Amino acid sequence: METLKRVVRNEYFPAAAVLTLVVLFWVAGLFGGLSLLSRSQPPIATLTWLLFVYAAAVLTPLAGILAAADLLRRWWRNRRAAKAGTAQSGTRNGGTPNDGTAKDGAKLGS
Repeated sequence: METLKRVVRNEYFPAAAVLTLVVLFWVAGLFGGLSLLSRSQPPIATLTWLLFVYAAAVLTPLAGILAAADLLRRWWRNRRAAKAGTAQSGTRNGGTPNDGTAKDGAKLGS
């Protein structure tokens, strides 16, 4: 249960879930998602299905692009923060080295 909570609370989860659903929608469409049209249906059911598919075909690429962009943005931000964290790990808050010397080489606290 803790693993599931950790996954759902992950910052990447919403965008990854949207991207996964978009990919699944298009894969289902490639493998016969329009089979409803080959059966005899009332015209209103066919029209409703066509409007749904049209809306999904227009909106899912947009949602997929936005989700992929969000994932990339978060990944780049975390990568830059990690690099900045390793660069800052050798200095104190004021930018002075941790070895007890000031920036000009003089001993601190003497």
